[in-house]
Amino acid sequence: MKTTTLISGLLNRCFTTRARRWTCCLFLGIAAIGLIGFVTRNHERFVAHEWGTFTSVQGGDGVLLDWRPLETSRLPKFVYDWQKPGLGRRAGGGPPFTKSVMLTLQRMETPVIYFYADHDQTVDVSVNFPRGLITEWYPQATQIGPATVPVSSIVANLDRFAHKIGVKPAFTFASLLSSPGAKESRARWGRIEILAQKRGPNLAAALPFDQSGSHYFAARDTDANYLRVDSGVATNPVPEHEKFIFYRGVGSFPTPLTVTMNSSDAVTIANTSQEPLLHLYVLGLQNRAGKFIYINRLSAGEHRTIQIDLRDGLSPLEKLSPQLTGQIAKSLVSQGLYPREAAAMVNTWKDSWFEEDGLRVLYVLPRAWTDRTLPLTLDPAPRELVRVMVGRAEVISPAIERELSDALVKANRGDNQAREHVLAEFKKLGRFAEPALRLATKHSRSEISQTAWTLFQVAAKPVTETKPL
Repeated sequence: MKTTTLISGLLNRCFTTRARRWTCCLFLGIAAIGLIGFVTRNHERFVAHEWGTFTSVQGGDGVLLDWRPLETSRLPKFVYDWQKPGLGRRAGGGPPFTKSVMLTLQRMETPVIYFYADHDQTVDVSVNFPRGLITEWYPQATQIGPATVPVSSIVANLDRFAHKIGVKPAFTFASLLSSPGAKESRARWGRIEILAQKRGPNLAAALPFDQSGSHYFAARDTDANYLRVDSGVATNPVPEHEKFIFYRGVGSFPTPLTVTMNSSDAVTIANTSQEPLLHLYVLGLQNRAGKFIYINRLSAGEHRTIQIDLRDGLSPLEKLSPQLTGQIAKSLVSQGLYPREAAAMVNTWKDSWFEEDGLRVLYVLPRAWTDRTLPLTLDPAPRELVRVMVGRAEVISPAIERELSDALVKANRGDNQAREHVLAEFKKLGRFAEPALRLATKHSRSEISQTAWTLFQVAAKPVTETKPL
């Protein structure tokens, strides 16, 4: 009561008319509501964890190779991309980006962001990719760019009429009434609802699903909260549910690890960044057997040469895969992921990491590199944010380059056995077949290059149809 009397007295002294007192009360009421909203939104801080991968291809000389990272990519049909971005958007104001024309150095694969909270909350999420392009996402993003949103005919006619009667051209109703596009390479999800854990069992059936057999679904196998996001479609207001924010992208920039091979079994790894690289796995696989070498740390600027002889001492895949799965998951947990998150990440990629023939290096990218390459903003800020990105350097070894080059010369002369060998090698290489072809024919005559491309097209058809990413 004393507090009320004091406030009333202050109002009466400061504002001499009833109108001014009402104005002040209204102002204080609005401020109080805003303060309550601020406190409510930030009272219960949440936890956010993210993982993803960056994949590049290179030759034995360490030079990154262009490749078509989307060519064999397969995702559930409900995932958005530039063929179907939704909400009337167009890619950068031009035609949609297509898989067949996308030629880049890096594939940003399956970053997912998990959220953990005890109570219902909302959060805005914004991811920028200044040196790349976000190509797929789910749930629907409030903004995705670079993109434009066409002006409706009603708004366009309204602008024409306004300008005809003397309204300055600088003013447009389109800028006020139309959904804004995005000039930058970014994705923004506004007002994501983090739903309390106790509501989880009732929401499992709300998650979208199809029969694609995609790696996408393995990422759901965690304890993360369910999310609800407005679809943004006025005619279909049904919200979308998921257990994470998902996006993918491509870009042409270097990662901080260079791998060179001067012989069939000597591998030199070099850290070109100013931060240390942690948990490196040099892995060689062939004919469902292989071996790996683990390196805990590679300091900034450090070079290290190791021997990985794939001619003997290989472990069968049935033994090697569980060993790698457990050790890499342990490395990911040491970087801040929860055990089930680490297991979900490894399970998402283990058939690609541990079963495809070839030489590759897996390693944890520095958090500072991730934050520079992929700035992430969460509003409100979480009480904990973990970001773990794995780099994958896929190496076309000098031995594979020579073998392909020799077989192509023979195939061009009409050797059917060599032709079948080239087809089998292209199929085995999968999405890395094209950069291997370019490497093997870089000094070849035009007719040999033509033979190579013809065989590549023959080999690519079943790969595109049956091999999921």
